[in-house]
Amino acid sequence: MLVNNGNLARKPAWSLHDARTATAAKSLCIALLTTAVFVASPADARGRWTEAQAKTWYAAQPWLVGANYAPATAINQLEMWQAATWDPKRIDYELGLAQGIGMNTMRVFLHDQLWQQDPEGFKQRIAAFLAMAKAHKIKPLFVLFDSCWDPDPKLGPQHPPIPGVHNSGWVQGPGLPGLRDRTRYPGYKSYVQGVIGAFAKDDRILGWDVWNEPDNGADQYRGQEGKEPLVRALLAQVFDWARDADPTQPLTSGVWIGDDWAPGGKTSPMEKLQLAQSDVVTFHDYSWPETFERRIKQLLAYNRPIICTEYMARGNGSTFDGSLPIGKRHNVGMINWGFVDGKTQTRLPWDSWQKPYVLAEPTIWFHEVFRNNGTPYRQAETDLIRRLSAAPKGVVPAVPSDTSASGRQR
Repeated sequence: MLVNNGNLARKPAWSLHDARTATAAKSLCIALLTTAVFVASPADARGRWTEAQAKTWYAAQPWLVGANYAPATAINQLEMWQAATWDPKRIDYELGLAQGIGMNTMRVFLHDQLWQQDPEGFKQRIAAFLAMAKAHKIKPLFVLFDSCWDPDPKLGPQHPPIPGVHNSGWVQGPGLPGLRDRTRYPGYKSYVQGVIGAFAKDDRILGWDVWNEPDNGADQYRGQEGKEPLVRALLAQVFDWARDADPTQPLTSGVWIGDDWAPGGKTSPMEKLQLAQSDVVTFHDYSWPETFERRIKQLLAYNRPIICTEYMARGNGSTFDGSLPIGKRHNVGMINWGFVDGKTQTRLPWDSWQKPYVLAEPTIWFHEVFRNNGTPYRQAETDLIRRLSAAPKGVVPAVPSDTSASGRQR
């Protein structure tokens, strides 16, 4: 039985069972001690932050507000980062839009195959992104793995967007073939520790979201039976590997699917792992404001900083004017899905997978803050983001008296 705990499951570099005889094993121990060569033990990894450490870190941050980010020119995280389609000019422009409305963070997805393809080039592009983000006073939260959408990611040119379909090209990482192939796992460790290790002390980075929605079944795609146990076992190792890299930034993985996240509640095994391992608590919610606030109150009981890393789906009842003031009042960081309309096509709703919007646009945009040309989808929303981000932590300023009803979000 595999114990799903990274510290218990991780093995030392060598084992006494590998020695041919007890005498050989004893000699090996003596040789190691004599030459002062010691194998790192789980105790050498940094532990999960205490509540006090997490609160100290959070107190040093501004109220966090931002978006999940991929440039309009990229259909997914591979197209964003690969050398052939890396678009720094567009990225710099869009980060400027974010700064202009008071955003100070962006949640940005990486991918293990990018590391396997070109680790040095990948690190250089991450460094370039960080330089642009810092110039715009933005600290990114990087995502390492993802269980959403296409389970079979492939490097190289990505297919064009499917007309009328939401997020038609986003890919999982490592993907189902990679989860089932244990020979690839050393490569995942190399990726986690290589990326985090390169930037472990970099104060331009907000933190590391080690796995996005790990228990997402990605039901749009068939043949994913048995995925959740594989992800859960690997997620435990990923937290362990990440802590071995000794980052000064927090680690997290956000809960999203359950109804009761309170301590002692009906959390799933995956949610228990996420909540027990995260330095700071993160969650997703695309519900009405009443549900959003109920989720926050459940998570407050963990006595750690809270960041909502996905929200805002207008047609689903999750809006800026409904959720953002609640987050501000509770000092919960707020990162909405979508930023500039582009190749991800997430202005279209989730149901576009069943009925593509090829003849007409939806009545309202589902996600996104800006149109492709940089103008706000709704000026009242960007005004709200700017106004809330400028106010002190926990303070929700009153709506200016000269704002007409027609200018507010309906």
